[in-house]
Amino acid sequence: MADDTNGAAPQQAPQLKMQILGQFIRDLSFENILVQKGIGAAQVQPEIQVQVSLDARKRTVENQYEVLTKFKVTSANAADKSPLFILELEYGGIFHIEGIPEEQMHPFLMIECPRMLFPFVRRIVSDVTTDGGFPQLNLDTVDFVALYRQELARRAAHIQKPADQPTN
Repeated sequence: MADDTNGAAPQQAPQLKMQILGQFIRDLSFENILVQKGIGAAQVQPEIQVQVSLDARKRTVENQYEVLTKFKVTSANAADKSPLFILELEYGGIFHIEGIPEEQMHPFLMIECPRMLFPFVRRIVSDVTTDGGFPQLNLDTVDFVALYRQELARRAAHIQKPADQPTN
């Protein structure tokens, strides 16, 4: 039994449609500093640091967006903080997205799209570090929601800071 009010069909929310049209490495750099110095891997105790940044933009084609994830992975010797390797990766995806309200598009692009790209980034980082002569590095899962909130807070603080400073 249908629930009609005056014969009108119930309003449905727009259906979300998302498709990854393509993925690509925009830039990849790996520098094995340890080998260049002639030090064996057994003589070091590595500390790993990972920095992540994101960027998104609308493409000229309707409903298409480009999302870039940028990872900088550095490893340093725990004993003397000397660098062991530096890996920089810019990995992007082209997305076709429909059914997302405009006010929700930015968080969607900066959270959900990078989340879909991350498994591929993890595999690339793992392969490059292994091929570069180091033990396999499996990146921990990135909390893109927390990363997005931190960026919003940073931007809000940056906007408020000039207003707080005295004028001459």
